Formats: sequence, structure tokens, C-alpha cells
Amino acid sequence: MTLPDASAQPVAFLRALFDVAVARAQPRDVMAACLPPPPKGRTLVIGAGKASGAMVEALDRLWPQDAPVSGLVVTRYGYVPPALRGRPGRIELVETAHPVPDAAGEAAARRMLALTQGLTAAEPPQGGESPLGGQRAQASVGGILTADDLVICLVSGGGSALLPLPAEGLSLADKQRINRELLMSGATIGEMNCVRKHLSAIKGGRLAAACAPAQVLTLLISDVPGDDPDVIASGPTVPDPTTCAQALAIIDRYGIGIPESIRAGLQSGALETPKPGDAAFNGNRVELIATPRQMLQAAAEACRQIGLPAYILADDMEGESRDIAQAHAALARSVARHGTPFAKPCVILSGGETTVSVAKGSPHGKGGRGTEFLLALALALEGEAGVWALAGDTDGIDGSEDNAGAWITPDTLGRARAAGLKPRTFLDGHDAYSLFAATGDLLVTGPTYTNVNDFRALLVR
Repeated sequence: MTLPDASAQPVAFLRALFDVAVARAQPRDVMAACLPPPPKGRTLVIGAGKASGAMVEALDRLWPQDAPVSGLVVTRYGYVPPALRGRPGRIELVETAHPVPDAAGEAAARRMLALTQGLTAAEPPQGGESPLGGQRAQASVGGILTADDLVICLVSGGGSALLPLPAEGLSLADKQRINRELLMSGATIGEMNCVRKHLSAIKGGRLAAACAPAQVLTLLISDVPGDDPDVIASGPTVPDPTTCAQALAIIDRYGIGIPESIRAGLQSGALETPKPGDAAFNGNRVELIATPRQMLQAAAEACRQIGLPAYILADDMEGESRDIAQAHAALARSVARHGTPFAKPCVILSGGETTVSVAKGSPHGKGGRGTEFLLALALALEGEAGVWALAGDTDGIDGSEDNAGAWITPDTLGRARAAGLKPRTFLDGHDAYSLFAATGDLLVTGPTYTNVNDFRALLVR
């Protein structure tokens, strides 16, 4: 892709840079090198995540047409790639809810566990018709899995919510409430997934344990700081190093309400997950096929190819969105005014997963961590000349709205105030989406069919 001129079209340049980053994380371009030859036995494909639909498309294209393969994979509503819509494939693809799980996700999780036991998965609801329309793919492998069989698990961010299976003593309604409270608490993704693993009957390595003694190959697209396989989608097929005690400490730290029976299960260790060294993971293999650092490196290289220096601060930033914005603003001002620590013109890149904490009972508007970062950044910069920025979630959804993120220009605050808007009030009310909708600065991409988390780019010239 040829990038627009950063001097003449700064917003178009940043928008194109986002596309470069997303393109690097597309499964179709990175999966082939990780696939083994077909096994002696059967091949079962399972998994969940926002990118898992695109992973299914890539696997179905790459797997030999004469080699049997079947399975069941879950993705978010609206995240089925166009090429798979309305036609049956060798691997069934089901859509469920994110970020708060729904009954369709619970049903899919139960069907997936049934497949690992060699049982014919229960028919989907609504008369057995595929959620994608038309004929339903064959999900059953038939017969108990053996050491000659191969299970390929396609996992990407979002899988925790998309594949809910509450632990015994917990209802789906409980899981939904706990998930909402975690999302509003300001907990990190690692903390949230520690809790999710211990309140689940399928995550935290339990899915891999159900597949034994078959070989398990887990293909991961990372959306978490540090790329820890046990954190991505709450690690359904990898050992879990976290403990019940840690999960309970997180629950208490953020004031999350749980049933007394679940508290007792955490205190006693009855809800403990399979740990490293467990025989269930013998011979299993994990491959990271796309990561946040790789997408930032692709964006940086695209800048350098047109002679524009680019610097990656980090791919694993965590913390409150508005605090991360303050740090970025200080750096951008230093570059713009003093040429340090980088000479201008340049691009400053960062990734990771920031958080937005909303106090219980507090009113809040619309938006996600990307738009909150940008509004806080704009207020910190206060119209600093020569600084433009874009922030977006690489899955195409910032929070729960219809935008991937937004951008700011040196006149963002001026345009907002001229329209009678008070930017500080919007930030205090966690309503950045509404401000950027009014100024026309929302980044709307639709589903990208991948997910390597936050992308932030500042252009200083």
C-alpha cells in the first residue's frame, strides 16, 4: 500500500497506516507456515475469537482438500468473513455475543466440549439452520479422540466472552453480570481473564484436557500485552499458571459480587485449573501467528519506506487511557517544540490495552478506550501545532460502539468548542464517542476480521 503524503494529508496518512497495521495481522497471510501435515487419524478444528472466522477461512483454504477435517469455531456477531457467508464449509462457524456473553455462546461451548468427547454435537437452535444461513457444516468427528488424531484450536482475542461455559454453581446470568462489572472496574485484561478462567468449565486449559490424548495445535492471534498464551481468550487450550487465590483476590479488589458457593469453591481450590506440567498438555504445541508488535513493526516499516522516521514506544502499554494520553502528549510536545527525543517530522507508535474505569453507579456516555485516549490527548495538547493522532482497536470496534476509534487534529478542540461542545465535560462523562461523532472525526472501518488490540499513531511535523 502506498501511504498518502503525511504533509498534505495527515489524517488520510494516519488512516492508511492503521490499514497497514491491520493487514499484517490477517490470518490468510501468516498461517501457512504453522500448519502440520494431516495426521494419521482425524482432524478436529475448534476455537473462538474475533479473528477466528478469518482463521477458519484461511485454514479451510490451506488444508488439503482430500484430507478430512471438521469442527466448530465461534466468532462475534457480524465477524464472519464475506467469503464464508451463506455457504457451508468443512468447519462450522457460529456467531455469539461480545463483550457480554449470551445463551448462543453457552450453547456453542457445550457443543464444542461434546465434540472433543467424540460425540455428535447438538443441533444449533432455530430448527437446525446454520447461523450463517443455508446448509449447516458437519461438526461431528465421531468416536472418542485418540493419540492419532489432531485438534487444531484457533484462538484470538474476544474468545472469553464468545465461549462462555459457567462453572458448576454459576449461571449464565451470573457470568454476564460479573463480566459487565469487570469491564467497568478498570481491571487489566490479565486480571479479568484470571477470574474468567476460574469461573469457567472450558477455559484455563480445560478444553485441551478434554481433547487428550489427541495432539493439540493452538494457533493464536494475540490481543494482550506480553502475548501470554494463557491470557489470550483466557487460554482454553494452554496450562494456567494463575490460581484460585489470585482470582478471589481480584474479585475482592474490584468489589465484584459472586455467589457464596463460588466463593467457597475458590477458597477451597475446587475451581482450580490445569497447571503447567499436567499430562493433558503433553505433546501440545502453541504458535503465535500475529502479535501487536508485528503490526506496529509493519506500520513503522511503511513509514520508513517513504522516508518518514517511525518509533515504537511499546506494544504492551497498560493503564488508564487518560493517563497514557498524558504521557503521549508530553512526548509529542517535546518533539514538536524541541526536537527531542526524536527529530521531527516523525511518527510515534504504541500498542497494548488501556482501560477506562467507571465508578459503580456513575453515569457514563458512549465510547471506548481509544476515543477516551484521544480526547484526553487533545485536552493535554490544547491545540499544539503540528500534532495529529489516531487511535483505534484493530478489531474494528472501540468498546461497544460502531467505530474502531477516532483521530484528532490541531483544531479538534477549536471545532468542538465552536459547535458549543465542552470537551472536558465529555471526558469526565466517559462520552468521547459523542464528541467525535459531532466533530466528524470517528474512525469507522466495520469488522476487520482480526484483533491485535490497540493501535496508536501520532504524527508530529
